[in-house]
Amino acid sequence: MRDFVIIGHRAVTSPDFSLNDLPGSGGRMDVLCRCINSALFLSHDMRRDVRVHLLLLGDPDPGIIVRFEGSSLKYLNPDERSSGSLIKKSLQKNISDIQVQSTPGVWIRKGNLEMLMEEFRDTGRNIFYLKEDEIDIRASAHLMDDGIFIFGDDMGVNEDEEKLISGYEPYVISLGPLSLHTDHCITLINNELDRLVVDK
Repeated sequence: MRDFVIIGHRAVTSPDFSLNDLPGSGGRMDVLCRCINSALFLSHDMRRDVRVHLLLLGDPDPGIIVRFEGSSLKYLNPDERSSGSLIKKSLQKNISDIQVQSTPGVWIRKGNLEMLMEEFRDTGRNIFYLKEDEIDIRASAHLMDDGIFIFGDDMGVNEDEEKLISGYEPYVISLGPLSLHTDHCITLINNELDRLVVDK
């Protein structure tokens, strides 16, 4: 299993955003939608061993987690409007601390980054956090199978979030010396893991 966590600092927590204006009315929801597509889609197929956790921190009710489960996901097409529509439908549910399924493979609940990190720590799986100029991903690829990967959105990860993540002793890895878009990072990580499986 691969888990990707994307922190959406401005991603709205109301279904009142427009699918025609995901960057504006959605609080850069377009970034999260691109990450969903990069994480889950293959050519003419879908990655069934991937979960995507979107942490929505925008108004009006910050602290909502939307999870996409590749193993049971339906009604998702490889475009931003499609994933945006599934997020919008999930936000129409009665959201509480107990997760509910909005459409097949899409779950929603209240929650924050610390809650996610605690849950991941309890699994005993390796957690990875990406930063430029750290250990190259290919030196750590053998540890990444069944990994959990934490990302910021277009704003990155703030100081408090980085401090919180660091408290869970993640492997800090790099895809290279340059800053990349989050969805591109996800594509590269999937590729590294695909290559690792083929090489076994």
